[in-house]
Amino acid sequence: MDSFPGPAVKTPILRLFHWIWHIRGDVPLPAALAPDDAFHRLAPLFAHSGTTHARMGDLIVVTKHDQLAQDPLSIVDSGTLQIDRDENGAVLRYHLVSRALLYCFLAPLLFLAVAQLTVFLGSLEKPGSEEQAQKDKGKQDHKGEIRLNPVDKFLGAPAPEKPKDDKKNKEKGGDEEKKGFSPTTAYVFAGIFIALWVLGRLLEPWLIRRLFQRTLAD
Repeated sequence: MDSFPGPAVKTPILRLFHWIWHIRGDVPLPAALAPDDAFHRLAPLFAHSGTTHARMGDLIVVTKHDQLAQDPLSIVDSGTLQIDRDENGAVLRYHLVSRALLYCFLAPLLFLAVAQLTVFLGSLEKPGSEEQAQKDKGKQDHKGEIRLNPVDKFLGAPAPEKPKDDKKNKEKGGDEEKKGFSPTTAYVFAGIFIALWVLGRLLEPWLIRRLFQRTLAD
């Protein structure tokens, strides 16, 4: 199967990772189905907008550009299909390339980098900011303190309670939290794209194989 021609991979290093966005497989042809008939049945798959293809013997080279979502091979950007023969009969071998899978794989790396940058920026905040906040709080408590009249204090009257400012403190605390750096959003988006890539990498090869099987059996 490695001898099967497909989209070129320029360097050996990329060959180690091309499984991330390359889809390979093979589908047995129905008995007594000639290559011309097989390609005739596959032709409607290449008739969608943005799709161009060229046949060279038993090989078809496909290229897609701005493909529509209604295209059954919309996830594919380029690829080759070839009819080969082995001991079990004629087989359609395909090698397809999907940039959508590649982007879904790279996007989490970008968002994780953004998250780490956010954490780093948060660590650059002044270390004395917390101490200053405690001092400010102490000053406010001191200003808000209500002293007893000496006569009342001599008679043992209880000290009056401080005015409640919980609402104000909550609002202030909320504003401080908003000013902080949080990487949560970046982690969420990274998780979403990881899930999309895993789902696409598992589901799309199965869907494409089933599509070719049904098309050839029609």
